[in-house]
Amino acid sequence: MGTKSIATNRRARFNYEISETYEAGIVLLGSEVKSLRAGHADLKDSYASVRDGEMWLVGMRISPYEYARDGGHEPERERKLLLHKREIEKIGSNLAEKGLSLLPMSLYFKNGKVKVELGLGKGKTQRDKRETLRRRQADREMERAMRHRDVD
Repeated sequence: MGTKSIATNRRARFNYEISETYEAGIVLLGSEVKSLRAGHADLKDSYASVRDGEMWLVGMRISPYEYARDGGHEPERERKLLLHKREIEKIGSNLAEKGLSLLPMSLYFKNGKVKVELGLGKGKTQRDKRETLRRRQADREMERAMRHRDVD
């Protein structure tokens, strides 16, 4: 079957230096899955946290499904993430010790199941962000120059 992208958090790689990524399942209601199939999800300002040995996704918005019975679901409720216990303990210790953040990078369907890619990262400073922009601009100019060189 393969994968189908639902939503991506494009600002995450710009604002954070991502060191590790994890794939997790997510506990959803039926109306939430229907809404995701229509592409109504927003990962902006969301993060994952560890509480009582469980992983939770906070701040992700899934718009209500308009045809759902009884109004459907709450759009910004906390959703439980499905990971192995060892992974949760490892991530929890990294979050506590090093001052890292756990951010959802993308949301997608994989073989019919909704998965979320989580990135463990440290926030970039303003100088790091400017350096990233400079590097991206230089790469763009180099690519443009190579393209024009091939035409001539």
